[in-house]
Amino acid sequence: MMHHSLKPVAVAKVSGGVKRASGAPKWPSYTGTSQLVGVSPSGRVTVYVDPSLGAQGAQNASDLLNDADRVAEANDAIFGTTGGPVSVIVFALGGATDGTGGADHLGCDYVSGAAIEVCASFGQSERVSGLFEAELSECSMGGNLCGVSTGEALSRWCASVTSGNALSDFATAPTWAQDGMPDYVDQTDPTDQDADSIGCGMAFLSWLMSQGYSLGAIAQAMVQLGDSGTLAQLYANLTSDSAANAWPKFQAAVNALPSITTDDPFGAVGQPAQLAHLPPWTVEVAGKVFASILADVIAGREPHQIVAGVRAAMVMAPRRTGRPAAAAACSTRSRRLKPPAAAAE
Repeated sequence: MMHHSLKPVAVAKVSGGVKRASGAPKWPSYTGTSQLVGVSPSGRVTVYVDPSLGAQGAQNASDLLNDADRVAEANDAIFGTTGGPVSVIVFALGGATDGTGGADHLGCDYVSGAAIEVCASFGQSERVSGLFEAELSECSMGGNLCGVSTGEALSRWCASVTSGNALSDFATAPTWAQDGMPDYVDQTDPTDQDADSIGCGMAFLSWLMSQGYSLGAIAQAMVQLGDSGTLAQLYANLTSDSAANAWPKFQAAVNALPSITTDDPFGAVGQPAQLAHLPPWTVEVAGKVFASILADVIAGREPHQIVAGVRAAMVMAPRRTGRPAAAAACSTRSRRLKPPAAAAE
């Protein structure tokens, strides 16, 4: 069993506070002390922490515990299924405490992959939630996808929409664009560690979602296609157009863009079909900013006054440095989530 990992690419508390857990699962790589933080109200997510991280690591773990059921419910909505119980530990994965160590688990299901590791991200707990969803989404892929480029792109999109794009530094679409935009629409790369193939997938899913296809519809169609499915086949199944038209039409859309600087070059996150999966604080901030702009335009204010109003709305918005709100056999492929630079090592 190989690692399935990502790198940059009201809570039921334990009585008496955080305690050392005697029944912690065997983690993919962590071998230190596992301290139990608690179990989410639904009973689906058990959270542990490396006690050597101190107060900031404990805060990350507590915030994840408070946010775990929201993430799990959003994940269920995306895949149209109900996931199983998982355990997750917060520690300095790869020695990092800013989230760039990524996340890790083993199998592509809720049996072999239910022990999840996420990197601590001091002061930015929304990144921890994003890393958790990146691995949780792979457990919902039914033994498929999470070791190939298509599945990796899907898991990163799931992480993005459920965390308010908290892992923007994991972006791979710009790397794909800089490397000449190789065609990974008509072929699937049998790895989840190549920035070009993942980046192509990220941009392609952005394009599909900008056309009105929800992430949920995309995810469920991809699971049905399985490991051997291509993005061209996904396009054909969703649109009823020929798979042969997927790459040319996508190319034309990409060529019409001024540049690709993010994993969402077509602005899909702003589409109504995607908003249901956004964390509530992101939607709240967006609403306040939009309301400020609209009011200032109606009042005939000058551009610098409109900008000042937007800044004021963002300053008054809640900060998210605290609490954010029988399977198929798994093939042996990497499952480690990595950012582009780490994936290229």
